[in-house]
Amino acid sequence: MTTATLTSKGQITIPAAVRAALGVDTGDRVEFVEVSPGRFEFIAATGSVTALKRMFGKRPTPVSVEAMNEAIARRAGGERQSS
Repeated sequence: MTTATLTSKGQITIPAAVRAALGVDTGDRVEFVEVSPGRFEFIAATGSVTALKRMFGKRPTPVSVEAMNEAIARRAGGERQSS
């Protein structure tokens, strides 16, 4: 088991073996996630935002502003007025 000591400033040094296992380096962000009262998981938050796009599947066909305005006008019960 790997341990670390908390300083008076509330800081710890993450042991090298833990940093290597998580793939984190200087400047990387980490998260502390409470999994139950008094128990936390330490998670590397180093992934890029662009990696998230694969989580949601293919993007639907974009809708034009004109189509949105027409849908709003129909929903409001009125016809779209030309400007």
